[in-house]
Amino acid sequence: MSEYYVCTGCALLCDDIEVETEDDRVKVVHAACRKGVARMKGCSEPLECSVDGEGADIDTAIEKAASILREAKNPLIFGHGNSSSQAQKTSIGLAKKIGAYIDDTSSFCQGPIVEAILQEKLRTCTLDDVRHKADVIVFWGADPSNSHPRHLSRYSYFPRGKERQRGWEEDRTAITIDVRKSETAIICKDERFYQLPPGGDAEFMTALISALSSKVPKTSFDLDTKRILGLSNILKKAKFGVICVGLGLVYSLKELDPLFALMGKLNEVSDFHLIPMVGQYNMRGFNHNLFAETGYINRLKFDSNSKEFAHGPEFSVVEALRNKKVDAALIIGSDPLSSLPLPVARHLADIPLITIDPCNNLTASRSAVTIPCALGGVESGGTAIRMDGVEVELKKIFDSDRLSDQEILKRITEAI
Repeated sequence: MSEYYVCTGCALLCDDIEVETEDDRVKVVHAACRKGVARMKGCSEPLECSVDGEGADIDTAIEKAASILREAKNPLIFGHGNSSSQAQKTSIGLAKKIGAYIDDTSSFCQGPIVEAILQEKLRTCTLDDVRHKADVIVFWGADPSNSHPRHLSRYSYFPRGKERQRGWEEDRTAITIDVRKSETAIICKDERFYQLPPGGDAEFMTALISALSSKVPKTSFDLDTKRILGLSNILKKAKFGVICVGLGLVYSLKELDPLFALMGKLNEVSDFHLIPMVGQYNMRGFNHNLFAETGYINRLKFDSNSKEFAHGPEFSVVEALRNKKVDAALIIGSDPLSSLPLPVARHLADIPLITIDPCNNLTASRSAVTIPCALGGVESGGTAIRMDGVEVELKKIFDSDRLSDQEILKRITEAI
């Protein structure tokens, strides 16, 4: 009987993956997408243990990392999206102990959507609900054909579900709203693709609300009124509708009020839900874990003496670095020097860095301490939260001589 594993290539966390191993390496992967195969086969350049650019043993590296964090007045802990929930909880405990800033990539991507869901301001559902019930799926600012390659085939468009026995075209209508004609838009066909100008999403939402209210929709950009009315009719008739929110929509909205208003109106006339298209396999897990601990999902600064915390935009990784508030940083499973704006990244490169990661990257190359960890879902287990908020258990495929990121964080915490 075949044994199935969970793929940690993205936040879909597909749990139907079969693998063949050879010499403690994943050799062949069945059922996974291209992103999953690349993830499960491991790093092209594994990270090596080092201190100040020289090779070191794990004990020396952990002691050096603890020393840097112990001496720092305002350390930062950042990353977490590619870590198990157990590692994330250990990281939160470490942040409390040393009075650190703590943040993750949701601070500048899907965070506002996840936070609104956790605060019950937005109605959501599971991916299994989508597969079995959804008859209208809207990909708004999202291109899952590239970002989550199995999304359409496993959950949202092509599969037959309990209440959608005929699958796509006959039982499902897929709509794409975006600034460009993506591969997902091509699949959804021209008549169901609505192209907006950059930043036009809020205005289009207002027009849609008018159409759903049986009023004439108006926009300042060139979009046929009849097409907007046609879209509103499709949305009204939905028995179980889902909006899959991508970064294109998140970055377009200055605030979520237009989205709240649209979802409110949709649920007056129909039945609609929302799922954030989270990228990293356990970014949502970090949001859930920090929310359970503090009532907030990111952007915190702990006080090591009182164990109290402050929350706000000024405590985000971007603002803390921009204002040069941070004097050391622990980076876990992330590469901020490659992704943050250059003025912000410059300050990060100038302070003592500690990197915990399975793979080598730009941030690791500038770090005072690098500690390689086991690859989550391959060399170590734990749990993670899927993009829809469902907890998934990760089984390791084979043993590794590398410690998990949770074990490394625990040892650093104990050494401080």
